[in-house]
Amino acid sequence: MKIVLKKKVLSLKIRNKRKIMYLKAEKFGFTHPEVVAHSQALDALLNRYQKIVS
Repeated sequence: MKIVLKKKVLSLKIRNKRKIMYLKAEKFGFTHPEVVAHSQALDALLNRYQKIVS
């Protein structure tokens, strides 16, 4: 049960981080430091999620 909850929480964080990243990318462009930082944070969340599901 604990893993299911972790997956759901991470999934929500991933969805929110991705949404914020795309909004900032529309405003500043994909190479802006803020967008890159959000992209890296998203990568870290995705890596954590992958470790749980595999």
